[in-house]
Amino acid sequence: LLALIYLAKFIPKHIFVILNQMKLLRFLSDEKLLKLIYWAKYGKKLNLENPKSFNEKIQWLKLYNRNPEYTKMVDKYEVKEYLKSLIGEEYIIPNYGVWDKFDEIDFDKLPNQFVLKCTHDSGGLIVCKDKSKLDIKKAKKIINKSLKANYFIFGREWAYKDVKPRIIAEKFIETTKNKIDISNKEIIEAEELQSNIGLLDYKFVCCEGKVKGLFMDIGLIGSNGGHAKEYYRNVYDRDFNLLPVLETRENYPKKINKPINYDKMIELAEKISKNIPFLRVDLYNVNGTIMVGELTFYHGSGLSNVFKPAEWDEVLGEWINLENIEIRK
Repeated sequence: LLALIYLAKFIPKHIFVILNQMKLLRFLSDEKLLKLIYWAKYGKKLNLENPKSFNEKIQWLKLYNRNPEYTKMVDKYEVKEYLKSLIGEEYIIPNYGVWDKFDEIDFDKLPNQFVLKCTHDSGGLIVCKDKSKLDIKKAKKIINKSLKANYFIFGREWAYKDVKPRIIAEKFIETTKNKIDISNKEIIEAEELQSNIGLLDYKFVCCEGKVKGLFMDIGLIGSNGGHAKEYYRNVYDRDFNLLPVLETRENYPKKINKPINYDKMIELAEKISKNIPFLRVDLYNVNGTIMVGELTFYHGSGLSNVFKPAEWDEVLGEWINLENIEIRK
């Protein structure tokens, strides 16, 4: 580490991010790696003794809030059984199968529309709307790349360390069959926006079982089926008031009204996050039907979140209370 610090005087900080992406820094301990990458990303020292900001507290939680149950909660296959016992099966997206390898998938047994994803990954999606048009070779390449991804290595997201990489196929959620023209509207309903632009992702920020705010992703799924490179993100308070902050992405240019069943979404998010210091609960809301997308303990890994104005990093950091947490390393 001393050698790396010495080198940092002579080379650009982003080089260390690239070295980490190339898995060349995996020899560093979790704490030393996070301190180095945090500095490389944000240009300032990571304060683990008295963290104040949202991003700092995410790093602290990675290192000191290691509950074995978290591994099950971030596994996209295992979490569904966990959630069924907690909130009921009606909020769970049905699975069609789970496999260790892509070549094990029997596509003849899958319906015409489905979604493929890996149990330990985020973003490597295959959204199939018509099986007859599915490029199997391309899908295999994307999924196999996702199977090799290791969230733990890059950001030391501890909960993912022991998740078994597998592939699941789940139900495709249709939202754009009946598109509504919103071009001339200044204020639009969430449901109108969803029918026009595709599935809205409601990312509820929960601390100790209480919803503190919401990151709402708009246009998240790209034309290739995976995560779009450019999409909107609005930041709201608990009551769906738009906050004067940008978090990594731009705001959607029109005012969006609160979705139907919003209070029920909060109720579910709080039930799922009970007694957990920080948990992001991702929900979908389609035609009044609420479904759980995924759970994460490390929004943006705390290493890719950029707040504008910058002071909102500390404002949102106040949502997370680290006092009285049982430290588990």
